[in-house]
Amino acid sequence: MLEIDQINDFLLLLSKDKLENIAVQQLDLVPYEQQLLHVKFSECLFLGCKMTADLTIWLHQDNYVFPDIKVPYHIYPKALYSKETLFEGFDPDNPVTYEKTPDKIIYNYYIQHAKDSHNIKETLTKSLHDHSITDALQEFIHEYDSHKVVAIMGGHNMSRNSESYRQIVKISGALTMEGYLMISGGGPGAMEATHVGAWLAGRTDDIKEDALNILSEAPLYTDKSWLSTAFQVLNKYPTSPYQSLGIPTWHYGHEPPTPFATHIAKYFANSVREEGLLAIAKGGVIFTPGSAGTMQEIFQDLAQNHYQSFGVSSPMVFMDKKYWTEDRPIFPVLQSMINEGKIKNTDLAIYDEPDKILQHIRSYTEQMS
Repeated sequence: MLEIDQINDFLLLLSKDKLENIAVQQLDLVPYEQQLLHVKFSECLFLGCKMTADLTIWLHQDNYVFPDIKVPYHIYPKALYSKETLFEGFDPDNPVTYEKTPDKIIYNYYIQHAKDSHNIKETLTKSLHDHSITDALQEFIHEYDSHKVVAIMGGHNMSRNSESYRQIVKISGALTMEGYLMISGGGPGAMEATHVGAWLAGRTDDIKEDALNILSEAPLYTDKSWLSTAFQVLNKYPTSPYQSLGIPTWHYGHEPPTPFATHIAKYFANSVREEGLLAIAKGGVIFTPGSAGTMQEIFQDLAQNHYQSFGVSSPMVFMDKKYWTEDRPIFPVLQSMINEGKIKNTDLAIYDEPDKILQHIRSYTEQMS
């Protein structure tokens, strides 16, 4: 089905007497009513389009018209979010202005009205929104080699001053420059480091050090100026030739999404977000120190690889041997299950050195080419 979300693209089609199997998304059709009333539409979708009563009746005959529903967010978003759309109105010099941004307004609505609601309006609008985000996400990643989409997982509490944070910045920057699309859960900590690395890829060591020094003034996302320092770096180094994809959720909306991600696929349903994030990371997943959320992702990725749910078994690369063998001894458990033949189709590795992690990811990509 042809998807149309720009009015000029839609108008080009109106020279035909009949249109079938197109999806028209969030367009104002009122100025073009007379033209549309002379076109026979069949089996088309109209999602959140603005139209008159007469036009609505005309299009309802052989098509599917989905109206907008009043909530403080678009339920049929045409594109992924960005720092400009989620943080509109934020002033880095006045951190409290975050409270008036679309991201926080949507989160507040979600907590007050939608999180645990069984109201069909709330459950339907959340689902329609998340479906549109998935559609936009798939369109975005289509331009990349699927085996060069790599995820980095890790804790939201990882300090910007930690060595692990710096290692992630290095790994992400190196892979970004080699044409990989770096993705993460889109939040603070290890997730943010993924996108900092992609944003600063190719810049001098002095610039990277300067950026990390600015960020170090607010090491944790709970610090008042965490978001402000991120925007200070972005304002000082305002452009990047590289893209990265953050996939956060309003389910964990108390953790602001990182503005360093150039594209943000923010969901309401965390289950959809987790499954989808790991599903598209066909170039491998790098697991850095984290707690409950990271462990959930480990076993979810393990199941996807074991069953080859999405057609491949991509690398599961653990960073920090002590953490994953002693502090949180998950790696030995997985290795023993592989040795016993309980788990199949798994490429498991663990390293301390970023260069070895990079080489493992590169070797897999070469193998799949």
